[in-house]
Amino acid sequence: MLSFTEENYLKALVQIGFNAGSESGVGTNELAIYLNVKPASVNDMLKKMRSKELVSYEKYGKITLTDKGKKGGVEVIRKHRLWETFLVEKLRFSWDEVHEIAEQLEHIQSAKLVERIDEFLDYPRFDPHGDAIPDKNGEILIPFRKLLNEVAAETSCRVVGVKENSVEFLQYAERIGTVIGGQIDVVRREDYDGLTVVRTSNGEATVSDKFTSNVYVVCMQCTLGKNCAGQQCEFKK
Repeated sequence: MLSFTEENYLKALVQIGFNAGSESGVGTNELAIYLNVKPASVNDMLKKMRSKELVSYEKYGKITLTDKGKKGGVEVIRKHRLWETFLVEKLRFSWDEVHEIAEQLEHIQSAKLVERIDEFLDYPRFDPHGDAIPDKNGEILIPFRKLLNEVAAETSCRVVGVKENSVEFLQYAERIGTVIGGQIDVVRREDYDGLTVVRTSNGEATVSDKFTSNVYVVCMQCTLGKNCAGQQCEFKK
């Protein structure tokens, strides 16, 4: 059985790979920053994980997951995102409240409980933050999408996810009307400093690149980043 710390490391390595769109490996300093721990602590843990055949790693080299390690990391992510979905849909938590709770619940070991929750929720494909939920076989759909700061001015988009999950960011996003599935229009963008005027159901707001670089969108014809009805979809050019 894996320890909580080992599961957290595996989850982090999988998520960093997802974010980078690559499985080329992760540096120890990058992993330390992601986990907010000291590089020396990372090296010590990686030695233990290598002895369990969870990672391939040589000092000063890149860290890569073995098949066993990737399977373990994806399982933790699956549990985390299913719990977040359960908390929002069935217990009426808000999307800014569930991350820390799911961090605790993701370490529950009962596979039967996880499958029952998945069934109870009718096999959701995305969590409340728009992140794809791996299925029971570890398969995960990474939909086509763009960050809002990659979208040209005078473009209408549909919000399908957020990259940042801190309480402060989620509360700010909700306050200006940014919700999963909702429309957001890029009204104009300043070349000088990247400040962007966006329009949501709450009206117009001026936001920084810190916001637009953390919101995933698709064109208005797309449904969660797939099945685009527009043959000349600007987002896919």
